[in-house]
Parts: sequence; structure tokens; C-alpha cells
Amino acid sequence: MDPVEVIVTVVRVWAGVVMLAHGFNHARNLDGTAKWFGKVGFKAARRQAQASAFGEIAIGSSLVLGLLTTFGAFGLVAVMTVAFWSIHRFAGFFVFARPDEGYEYVVTLTLAAVMLATVGPGPLSVDALTGLAEELDGWTGLAIAAGGVVAAAIQLALSWRKPAD
Repeated sequence: MDPVEVIVTVVRVWAGVVMLAHGFNHARNLDGTAKWFGKVGFKAARRQAQASAFGEIAIGSSLVLGLLTTFGAFGLVAVMTVAFWSIHRFAGFFVFARPDEGYEYVVTLTLAAVMLATVGPGPLSVDALTGLAEELDGWTGLAIAAGGVVAAAIQLALSWRKPAD
């Protein structure tokens, strides 16, 4: 395994662990998550919180295992785009700048997801073992990951309004 394959694997697994942690945290405190979703402008906040918890756990599992990695990356792009647009863009760049956090974190995870969708999951993945990695990387992977922005835009249009200050 060359160094690029090693670091791709590390980035994939780390992004997956981060998403699993977020998903389990949301699931563990579903009432608090739902309350917060409502506060930041999401309609049907409980359903949004449930979808967020389930989605983040599914995305994290996909990335940790390297199973359908490109679709995990699609999900990560979608989740981070929703987070950027609905919360983080208002706070500025730095995550420590305000209590509602800046956008450096979500943009970094988004770029990691786009990279993984484009270059593939690395050799230590279910996708590599099954040959799926070769089918869904490159331009195809990039297009699928970019579709996460479209999915996020649809979710935002249907279920979010900026709350009044």
C-alpha cells in the first residue's frame, strides 16, 4: 500500500467516526436535538432530528466500512451543506468565533467527502474488495458527491426557514 492509499483510508475512517459520533449523540438526546432543530428554523423538528441521527449513523457506517463510499460521501456533502447553509455561514469562518460555530468544520468535512468520492475509498474497504470502488470513483464519484448539494437544497427549500433574530 502506498502513502496515498494509507491517508485516503485514514481520512475515510476518521470522517466516518466523526459522523457516527454526531449521529449517536443526536440519537441519545433526540428531544434536545429536536428542540434545537426547531430553534434554528426547521419544520417538523422531531422528524428532522430523527432523520439526522439515522442519516449520520448510516453515513458514518458507510465511511468506516468503505461500503458504498461514494453514497456515504453524497450523504456527508448533503448533511454538511444543510449545516453550512442553516447554521454555520452566519457565524463566520472560525468554529470558535461564536456559540453557533463558524463554517471551517463543515467545509473541511465536505471537501473530505468530495475527495473520497473522487479518488475512492482506498484498498482497505468493502468497496475495494468487491470491485465497486472502480465503478463509482473519478468523475462519476464527483458527480454523485455534488448531488449532495442538490439534495441539501431540496431539504432546505422544503423544511427550513431562517428564524427571526
